[in-house]
Parts: sequence; C-alpha cells; structure tokens
Amino acid sequence: MVRSRTITITVEKKTGDAFDAILKMPSKMMPDAKINESGWWSFRGPHGQSKLKFNENKALGILDHQFVDEESSWDVPMRIVSNGDVSEVIITLNKPDEITDEQFDQRMTEISEMFNSMKNIIESES
Repeated sequence: MVRSRTITITVEKKTGDAFDAILKMPSKMMPDAKINESGWWSFRGPHGQSKLKFNENKALGILDHQFVDEESSWDVPMRIVSNGDVSEVIITLNKPDEITDEQFDQRMTEISEMFNSMKNIIESES
C-alpha cells in the first residue's frame, strides 16, 4: 500500500484570492524561482534543482501540480474549497517509489512548515 498524507489549512481569504495567491507563490517562497513559456517554475529547493507546474482550473478550485526535484517526482492533487469568507486549502501527498519511508517523513515535516509559510503569505496579500 502506498503511504500518503493529506494536509489542510484554513486561510483568511476568499477562494479566488487564495487561488491567485498560490499561483504566484513560487516567486514569493523561492527567490530564484522563474517560470518558462510552458508554465514550469524552476528554482533551487531543499533537495536540489526543482521544478513545479500547476494544472489549474479556477472555477473548480483545482490547483493540482507536478513537482520534480533531484530525488523524486510527485503528482500532487490540491484543492481550494470555499468556506464562507475563508478558504480551505487541501493537499494530498502520495509517497513516490524512489524515496524511503524516512525520506517521506522528513518531506512531510518540510511540507507542513512550507504550508504554514504559504498561509502567512496568502493572508498578507492585499
């Protein structure tokens, strides 16, 4: 059975605003992040050279993305769900075959910290 983890955060922003802020997030979290003409962000991450591409549908709150670094490749489902004046951001991470259980646990700690930073950035956007 594949290991997975789902993380949910509540952000004090309406869904459309949270969605737009997340699409701009790479350049706010990684100073060297650059996007190319095919929509791939590239940057140096904690596990080497990395790239990220969103496959989004704003009307449905879908922000699925592909993330690739020097150790692993992830297909990540992500949703933004409206909850009145706030939004729920939900992400599910399935352990890639190429990393160990220990590496997956380490990544989950790193991603939880990253999600907290994302929340602060999203909520500070005007």
